[in-house]
Formats: sequence, C-alpha cells, structure tokens
Amino acid sequence: MPRPPTSRPSSVADMPAPIPVFPLQGALLLPGARLPLNIFEPRYLAMVDDALAGHRTIGMIQPKTPERTEPDDRPPLHDLGCAGRLVSFEETADGRYLIGLRGLCRFGVAGELDLHNGYRRIRPDYGAWAVDFERRDDAGIDREKLAGALKSYLAARQLGADWDTIGKTPTEELISIVAMVCPFSPIEKQALLESRTLTERAELIISMLIIDSAGDSAATPAPDRVN
Repeated sequence: MPRPPTSRPSSVADMPAPIPVFPLQGALLLPGARLPLNIFEPRYLAMVDDALAGHRTIGMIQPKTPERTEPDDRPPLHDLGCAGRLVSFEETADGRYLIGLRGLCRFGVAGELDLHNGYRRIRPDYGAWAVDFERRDDAGIDREKLAGALKSYLAARQLGADWDTIGKTPTEELISIVAMVCPFSPIEKQALLESRTLTERAELIISMLIIDSAGDSAATPAPDRVN
C-alpha cells in the first residue's frame, strides 16, 4: 500500500516524483544532514507553501551557472542533487520563511517540467541511490586524520572551534557539517555530493582541507620578526 504523502520515506520506492527544486549555487544538502534556508523570493515562498501542502519534499541542486532573479531564468542544472524533507518552518514578521531540510536521497535529473508558480520542477531518478537509505559505515574513516586536517584548516584562517563538542560528534554528522559549512567552491561541493560512500566523502574532505590549508599558508606573509 502506498505511504501517505506526509510520511517520511524509508526507501527509494517511497520517494515522490515529480519534485520542486531550489537551484542554489554553493549550497550542499547531504543524506541525513540538515540544511537551514532563508526563503524570501515569491516563487520560492510559493514552492514552500506547495511542499507543505503536499509531500514536504524539496530538491536541492546546484545550477551550473549562477541563477538570476528573473522568474523565467533557467540556467542548466548539475546532473545530481539531493532531495530533502521539510522538517522545520517559521514565518518571520517581514514575510520570509525560515525552513530546515533533512536530506533524504540523492537524485539524477531525468527531465524538467514546466514552471509551476514560478519555480522549477524535475522528474527525479533515485534508482542509483538506494544506498542513501542504508546505514552508512564509518569504520574505515581515519577520524584522527580528519580532525588534524580540520585543525590545520581552521588555524590557517585563525578560527577556533569547540573541540570537546567536535570530539563527541558522530563521525557521519561531523563529515556532513564540515562538507556543508566550510566555504568550499561550488565544484568542490558538487564533488562531495557525488562521493558515493561516506568513506569516499571523508577522504575527499581531508584532501580538500589539507590542500586549502597549504594554499593559505603559502599565501600568508610571514610576520615580522621581533628581536
């Protein structure tokens, strides 16, 4: 029996189609992770209204070129995005929506439909991503190496962190937070999304952190020596 549209999907078979998409360059949603969004454009306010009234699913996907504000502007999309379930909603006094999406499952773009209320919709292909509903194994991840790379990355930017909290954060959650919060380039964010397994994503993040830290160190002038 089909699940009610408001039930949380537990497999690819439960995922809705078609779905609205929010093309946003530099934004990354990963399965199991939570992404906060500030919605203010009329077309995306309408998208959230429709999602709340229906299956509560919105696809996050990066455009290949920056999206402009014209409603009929439809830049080409990357081939892979991530569908998220709308898990929190707040309307502000000035009419904005503050929402939270919980990542469910990645999708390919099988085709695009006509605009609806100004926003874009696609036919998602979830077929290759049943793995997103499986338990993700973190046994092969070198957490010590990840923490060391993150410390170097933050130190290069003269940023601090609550290492006690980081130490208590589950490995998968930590990887998702680093991937989504660090200011990696849109292409790097897309590569993180396309990493098939958690271990592959962790290895890629470690490499990015190390490379970025080395680049920042090389670009930072040495301080004057104090005699």
